[in-house]
Order: sequence, then C-alpha cells, then structure tokens
Amino acid sequence: MARYRGPVVKLMRREGLNLFLKNSHTLHKEKSSLEKRKYPPGLPPKKKGKITEYGAQLREKQKVKRAYGVLEKQFRRYFEEASHTPGIPGENLLQFLERRLDNVLYRMGYAVTRRQARNFVAHRHVLVNGHRVDICSYRVNIGDKIQIRDKFQKSTFIEENIRLAQAINRSASWLSVDFAQFSGEILSLPTRDHIDIPIKEQVIVELYSK
Repeated sequence: MARYRGPVVKLMRREGLNLFLKNSHTLHKEKSSLEKRKYPPGLPPKKKGKITEYGAQLREKQKVKRAYGVLEKQFRRYFEEASHTPGIPGENLLQFLERRLDNVLYRMGYAVTRRQARNFVAHRHVLVNGHRVDICSYRVNIGDKIQIRDKFQKSTFIEENIRLAQAINRSASWLSVDFAQFSGEILSLPTRDHIDIPIKEQVIVELYSK
C-alpha cells in the first residue's frame, strides 16, 4: 500500500480530531476546515447508522496509523512485537511509535509535523550518536543524542521551526533539547502519559487479538 500524499486535513476530518498532521500555527491561522466542517469528507450518509464494535476498533487503529504515519504492514509488526514484550501490549505499542526517530524529531520541535520530520530524516539531515540515519522508523534508546547536520542547521525550515517551538514551549519531558546546539538527547522512555492524542489502545489490542 502506498503512503497517503493527499490533504492531511481530510484525514483529520475523517477521524474527527486534530492528529497534529499539520503545522498547528498554520492550522489555527487558517481556521482550518477541521474547525469549519466537523463531519467526515465525502457525501453525508442518508441515515446515520450505529457504529459496530468492529467499526469502532477499525477507526481507532486508523487514527493511530494516520497520526504516526505508518502503513498497515508496519503497524502490525509493531503490534506483534508489543504483544511479546513484557508489559501492557497497548502501551508497548504506543511507546514503540513514540520512539520512532521521525516522531522524536517532531517532539523536540525541529519539525512542525511528523511528515516533515520524515522528510528531514529521509534526506539524511539528522545524526544519531554522530552517525547519519535515514530510516524514519529507527528506534531511539535512553542516552541517544540527536543532532541536526551542520549544513542543514541554517535552513529556513529549521530556523522557523525552532522559533515556533520556543514560542509555544513545545517539548516532551522525556527529551532534552538544546536549540543553540541543534541537538537533543533521550532522557527516558516515553510513558502513556506522554501521548497527546485521545487513543483507546485497548480497542486496537482487541481488534488484532481476534
């Protein structure tokens, strides 16, 4: 399955909430269609039917996949690993997603969306412990040091993103960020409390456990 390249607001309208797929500053400034049209894209159904249990489970899975920008095959692999890892499967799943390099770059504030962060990583603008990493799904560990490459530090993207991140003071507590050095460090592993999207992970576990 190919990765979705269309309008991201359309995806957020489908899920009925902000999945942080678009620059929050721009989203607010534009009074986005997410605010104006609080209904899914496409023709409205003639009659609003009751959502089945499977339908609710599917929507929850789609919400998480779209928020983190992962495809079905990759998402299933995350779930399989989460199920065989000590702890609560649903929380393990979310932690694995949070530890993706593209998500970490976004959480630190060097990218305004995860999609933009994937672009930065794929174009080899990011170093992990001094080595170039171009794999967006690379999983960080405690103590890992993230650095923006020297040649990319003066990019208008990075400069504007840092200004925005500083203005809204956006940084996850499990990460340390040094904007002056264009770097950051993993202080601890993310916990369930760090997830800022309303997710019912147990519903996803039930879906895959059938």
